[in-house]
Amino acid sequence: MSQRQVLQVFEQYQKARTQFVQMVAELATRPQNIETLQNAGVMSLLRPLLLDVVPTIQQTAALALGRLANYNGDLAEAVVKGDILPQLVYSLAEQNRFYKKAAAFVLRAVGKHSPQLAQAIVDCGALDTLVICLEDFDPGVKEAAAWALGYIARHNAELSQAVVDAGAVPLLVLCIQEPEIALKRIAASALSDISKHSPELAQTVVDVGAIAHLAQMILNPDSKLKRQVLSALSQIAKHSVDLAEMVVEAEIFPVVLTCLKDKDDYVKKNASTLIREIAKHTPELSQLIVNTGGVAAVTDCIGSCKGNIRLPGIMMLGYVAAHSENLAMAVIVSKAVPQLSVCLSEEPEDHIKAAAAWALGQIGRHTPEHARAVAVTNTLPVLLSLYMSTESSEDLQTKSKKAIKSILQKCTYLPALEPFLYDAPPNILKHVVGQFSKVLPYDSKARRLFVTSGGLKKVQEIKAGPGSLLQEYINSINSCYPEEIVRYYSPGYSDALLQRVDSYQPLAN
Repeated sequence: MSQRQVLQVFEQYQKARTQFVQMVAELATRPQNIETLQNAGVMSLLRPLLLDVVPTIQQTAALALGRLANYNGDLAEAVVKGDILPQLVYSLAEQNRFYKKAAAFVLRAVGKHSPQLAQAIVDCGALDTLVICLEDFDPGVKEAAAWALGYIARHNAELSQAVVDAGAVPLLVLCIQEPEIALKRIAASALSDISKHSPELAQTVVDVGAIAHLAQMILNPDSKLKRQVLSALSQIAKHSVDLAEMVVEAEIFPVVLTCLKDKDDYVKKNASTLIREIAKHTPELSQLIVNTGGVAAVTDCIGSCKGNIRLPGIMMLGYVAAHSENLAMAVIVSKAVPQLSVCLSEEPEDHIKAAAAWALGQIGRHTPEHARAVAVTNTLPVLLSLYMSTESSEDLQTKSKKAIKSILQKCTYLPALEPFLYDAPPNILKHVVGQFSKVLPYDSKARRLFVTSGGLKKVQEIKAGPGSLLQEYINSINSCYPEEIVRYYSPGYSDALLQRVDSYQPLAN
């Protein structure tokens, strides 16, 4: 065989390898092909090509493995069991930028599925190499490394700590200062994933000056970047008062309120989440939010969106109202109660209804004035129907019941209470009758209206155990009226009157 023929054989072999990895990489983009590729043993065929002498074959083989591993946990596990990770980590340090991006993609695709698979990446020494890639001159390599590190850190505190210990955080903060938007997004997302697990991990992000840089990007025109920035700040602020105060000190108010009007729903949601995580800690932080117009802005935001986008805003209003009478009144003045009532009635998802019920309970539980503000929106009957409905989730039933009780125990607005005399179960009825027993002795108009509306008659029909709290309340109500009036509305009185008619003997003329 001549030298020319030998070269042709090698050329054909290289061409066949190239075609093979390109075809597998292409087939792996379509879910319907995955199982067939797996059954054909494609993993074992791709593995030696990661060390091919031709760089483009190496890169395409890595890309194909990444696409397969990205598809599901079983394929990702096959990458681990096939002993492919050590080869990737070795090549990640040695090869060109195209290979580095492909190798980091494989690590990300494997690590995203479970803590166990992410731990396998840590165990093979990938973190140090990925952190080195954060210093690469190529933004695409930095982005791929940041993405992989974020996917590892998101699972739990231990993996997140491993990423921190590898020295990733200062470099991720440098990455959010780079000009490339895509790199900023992924770096902010990774910082969010690291911060979310514990105050200590969030503090490591704060200690390298992340908050100031994140806060500066709140008004960036890129919606996807804003989502990640707001998420990262939320994950930092949620852990403690000190961390929340540090976020506030970066002067995010009132700037962050503009995000509540953003055209991107997830920017709205993440902005509401950030405000919620700050508001929940102390009355002082909630007051700051009120003072900057945050409660009114969140109320408007809830009115402009639907579903889960509303949820953090609903909870934020509840947290603010829970702190004090004054803050709850600020929520009422911002016209939040009608908006929450709409959420309670309109939202199809039980967990959103439950949040609205909880928030309304926090608003109405302070004073009669607060309770009336909730009661006049006709919210109480809706809460009762949700509590009584067998279709409601257990959480929705529980939160509706608690909200009803906390509002009723302060409510002196009798027109809102009266329907409960007819519809409420005994455990709720007790609180309703209790409120009537508190108000009627001191309000002559209410006493008269209670008779003409049929309320007094209904009270006489309630069966209460002798000596029970409910019976005490009924006795207290009855003592507000002349004895003959009470007797007149008592069950059986009309029969007794008729018997007296039957037995009455008129005097003869």
